[in-house]
Amino acid sequence: MGNNEHGIGNLRLFETRRGKGRIIYRLFAASVFVGILLIWVYRASHIPRYGEEGRLGWFGLLGAELWFGLYWVLTQSLRWNRTYRFTFKDRLSQRYENDLPRIDIFVCTADPDIEPPMMVINTVLSVMAYDYPPEKMAVYLSDDGGSYLTFYALLEASIFSQHWVPFCKKFNVEPRSPAAYFSSDSCNTIKDKELATVKKLYEEMENRITTAVKLGGIPGDVDLNHKGFSQWNSSSSRRDHDTILQILIDGRDPNAKDIEGCALPTLVYLAREKRPQYPHNFKAGAMNALIRVSSEISNGQVILNVDCDMYSNNSCSVRDALCFFMDEEKGHEIAYVQFPQNYENITKNDVYSSSLRLISEVEFHGLDGYGGPLYIGTGCFHRRDTLCGMEFSKENRTRWRSENDKPTKESADELETRVKDLASCAYERNTQWGKEMGLRYGCPVEDVITGLSIQCLGWKSVYYNPTRNGFLGVASTSLDITLLQHKRWSEGDLLILLSRYSPAWYGLGKISPGLQMGYCTYCLWAPNSLATVFYSMVPSLYLLRGISLFPQVSSPWFLPFAYVLIAKYAYSLAEFLWSGGTILGWWNDQRIWLFKRTTSYLFAFVDAMLGLLGYSETSFIVTNKVTDPDVSQRYEQEMMEFRTSFPMFTILATLAMLNLISLVWVTKRVVTGSGVGGFDSMALQYILCGVLVLINLPLYSALFFRNDKGKMPSSITAKSVFLAVSICTCSMYLY
Repeated sequence: MGNNEHGIGNLRLFETRRGKGRIIYRLFAASVFVGILLIWVYRASHIPRYGEEGRLGWFGLLGAELWFGLYWVLTQSLRWNRTYRFTFKDRLSQRYENDLPRIDIFVCTADPDIEPPMMVINTVLSVMAYDYPPEKMAVYLSDDGGSYLTFYALLEASIFSQHWVPFCKKFNVEPRSPAAYFSSDSCNTIKDKELATVKKLYEEMENRITTAVKLGGIPGDVDLNHKGFSQWNSSSSRRDHDTILQILIDGRDPNAKDIEGCALPTLVYLAREKRPQYPHNFKAGAMNALIRVSSEISNGQVILNVDCDMYSNNSCSVRDALCFFMDEEKGHEIAYVQFPQNYENITKNDVYSSSLRLISEVEFHGLDGYGGPLYIGTGCFHRRDTLCGMEFSKENRTRWRSENDKPTKESADELETRVKDLASCAYERNTQWGKEMGLRYGCPVEDVITGLSIQCLGWKSVYYNPTRNGFLGVASTSLDITLLQHKRWSEGDLLILLSRYSPAWYGLGKISPGLQMGYCTYCLWAPNSLATVFYSMVPSLYLLRGISLFPQVSSPWFLPFAYVLIAKYAYSLAEFLWSGGTILGWWNDQRIWLFKRTTSYLFAFVDAMLGLLGYSETSFIVTNKVTDPDVSQRYEQEMMEFRTSFPMFTILATLAMLNLISLVWVTKRVVTGSGVGGFDSMALQYILCGVLVLINLPLYSALFFRNDKGKMPSSITAKSVFLAVSICTCSMYLY
């Protein structure tokens, strides 16, 4: 007894380890910074005299290189102090198995057309089957589309869960999304008639739901047999309807059992009230309605929120998160535990760099060393109290024992009626919801600003990146969706920087300087576009005219340029390969980096500035999760998709054509001997132009050589060629 009390009882529930090689990296970073300083010195000390050619371009490059250097310094906060976490779930079970807290799980969907109901309920079923006492779990589906088709799918899932949940626990199934499991190799390891039975039940359910979605209606007998459908009427629409709240499985009901006679988690459907005259505040508004409604139904002390396309891939994720919250020494400081965003459909070389590999494998570990990562809106476990605005205090210790087990005489119908008002449009009027409580309003990335606000109240967060991914989603399979997503992220982050919640001043003295720098790294994505667009255009245009903007190869000043470029990209490649990527994947990452900076970030910067001036409004774009089979096939073949007349493609194509024209024209003059200045003086510009052409090879293929449906539309081809030729002509003859 004494051994247990002084042994296992005193051991930590999680371990923190610092990243290896920190001293070597810091020495390397210092040497790169010396090179950057020398580049600045060269630019400032070799400015062309007034009236001399290249003076304007020189000043532009000076500004761009100052920006790149300062931004590089900011990014060091993401690598300077990398931290890794490891949990001990066996110790958690030994100490707290009978006192585990209640957990409420929020799954959010917004549009049944682009977020198919079958995908949504697979996510719901995956979290219902967590390795956790079901009587202490409640799963809520927030349907911001207010779709009776989504409700019908959830009703079907509630019935199927009676078979799926016990099946998962009996055979220790992973993953616990039925669609993912039945398509995986692990499905073949179970040789039991129960597998065939459950698989058949799933396929029958899938067929019923798919048929209903195609027909746009549900079977009449279902409509008549469940009271929930009576809440939809002819006047209901996606943006104008009453609160719809249905407790499909009541965990308090002793009859809510699976086929094995064991308890099932509570399952709730919520479509909050929407009216055209009331702002609904997008996902943040839906989450806040869930927080209030769940506080009356289950009141879990821990809240997990996941997007509808991010199914649980690890049934022990809840226990992993609790190892942080319930740790006796450090648990009282932790507000939320953020898991990375991973995807199941990433191709070998990640053609759109959708995995965000360096962010999840490197940068967020760096943020964790300074007080915690950003809240990214999915795959995150929260303390309920911190989401409700509670400030951190060393004296405040959470009592994790579940306190909501008192019997109640209130029926599910009575509870639904009483709680509906919490999800009404008018409830938040003259309250602190969206300001000091719940998720913050007024920003396209409400998750990031909410996490920052929580950290500024004194709380810390934890980044947990387990060997087996906690959650898996579906990455976009086309370039336009990828760029659009990054446009929303970068615009929202810039708006945070310019708001009262800016980490630069709001976080001053409240969070560590390293964490401030880390936040600013992402908040400055959009302004990066200006320097990148300049560097992608101007050196090539000056190359056309034979005007050098860089030192000669024979000059000592060439060395800092060469060292910084070689060191930066050699380290970038090594870091990418260490993170599990491939060489071609790294090259794709560089391409998408350029594409994002010259389009997504540029559009985001312009829209953010227009919004601040009152010329545009904040919008929230739901990413389309439905993929055309042809697009999917090309994605699997790692062919980039350009088939839409997307405005950003015009910029990409024009920049690509401008650099191609410059390279071809200059190469022709060099070969024919007409010359554009010696290679010694023009080498860096020539190499830069050549690299830009190489990185844009998929664009040239889509513009001129491809015959499939994913090629560039002819209208964009014509427009980009005309613009590029015009710009080059003006540069050569009219300047």
